[in-house]
Amino acid sequence: MELRVDHLRKEFRDAVALHDISLHVRSGELVALLGPSGSGKTTLLRMIAGLEQPSSGEIYFGDENASTKTVQERNVGFVFQNYALFKHMRVIDNVAFGLRVRSTSRRPAAKEIRRRAMELLELVQLGGLERRYPAQLSGGQRQRVAFARALAIEPKVLLLDEPFGALDAKVRKDLRIWLREIHDRTGHTTLFVTHDQEEALELADRVVVMSQGKIEQIGEPDEVYDRPASPFVFGFIGESSEVAVTVNGGKLHLDGTTLGLDAQGVPEGNAHLFFRPDDLEIVTDDSPAIAGTISAMRRHGGRRRLTVTMTDGRTHIEVDVPVTGDFAIEQQLAVRPRHWKVFPSQ
Repeated sequence: MELRVDHLRKEFRDAVALHDISLHVRSGELVALLGPSGSGKTTLLRMIAGLEQPSSGEIYFGDENASTKTVQERNVGFVFQNYALFKHMRVIDNVAFGLRVRSTSRRPAAKEIRRRAMELLELVQLGGLERRYPAQLSGGQRQRVAFARALAIEPKVLLLDEPFGALDAKVRKDLRIWLREIHDRTGHTTLFVTHDQEEALELADRVVVMSQGKIEQIGEPDEVYDRPASPFVFGFIGESSEVAVTVNGGKLHLDGTTLGLDAQGVPEGNAHLFFRPDDLEIVTDDSPAIAGTISAMRRHGGRRRLTVTMTDGRTHIEVDVPVTGDFAIEQQLAVRPRHWKVFPSQ
């Protein structure tokens, strides 16, 4: 089932939560809404579910305009961060709940409801636990029950709001792998909210990066990481350093000295140079470079991360080097980016 939102806007009194949002999610696609707190991700998800009404704009499931339909009529599966399971119900009853509360004309027979619930518990790897209560399950198991309950109603669209936010890091990573496998097997059109960039890049077919109620960029994970469309995306996705530069004659200059880096297509004048710690090479000759003093060092996975304070004393850049390298605090260091992006100053 395709999902499309056209020019959605949401206002809360004097605040605008969403500004003219348009998005198309293809049938069977897994799309992440990624951004910091307050960027509008959950508001957008709740409007698609029917839990919030837009101030303007429309929502389509396939060719059907769902904008005025109730939550029940939209038939979406919704998974919350806090599971939202019924504590007094056994696991199987939680999974079957959405089917049992349907109107008589749409409610399957009791045997069919039980069969579907048991089938889903096997799918989410909880077979044999159907008679337990939520309190008898781990956090990861409870979230699997929540997924099974959302899938039980055969939703048109599956919506996940920070589904792993309440879990520890190891369980989150395991469930990410599991969710991708479940998605590939069931093929539901899925939209999930997260502020965890690693989660979005690992799980999603496409990532929608949001900030302050607007969409900054939509693209496949490699695209938003390798080709950020704005300073915000570059700074939010992955780790990066930012240096104030000027563009003159299609080249970048720092403190009046050329860096030898191309800036074709960028307007002349003040600009900002962005690069990632692992995109820097150390310069040992007199060729143009960014210079500074090593002010901190720490282990960073299989590499060593250096903090270099530039000559202005205010700008700090991060450099990844081999663990075996010979570096020391207060050592002078010159580097040059192999890959970079330049954005004109606003």
